Amino acid sequence: MELKTARLTLLIDPAKKAAFERLCARQDLTPSQVVRQLIRDYLAAHGVDFVPSGAASDKRAAKSGGEPPARRIAAAPARPRKRG
Repeated sequence: MELKTARLTLLIDPAKKAAFERLCARQDLTPSQVVRQLIRDYLAAHGVDFVPSGAASDKRAAKSGGEPPARRIAAAPARPRKRG
């Protein structure tokens, strides 16, 4: 998971937002988790690579004086467990 975050603001129809939030709640996910997954999937589908902010490889490279990897394949994280 990324260690640093940035805010993304969007405008959406209120009814669509409410339906999205209800669906997320039924799946025991936050809207932010779902949006992050949608973005990762979209980047991967279009062949866009990225290095997550604060990735361990960035820190190792900084300590060793080397360059961090320029690209990293976007990978889907494990799904969160449902609370019982």
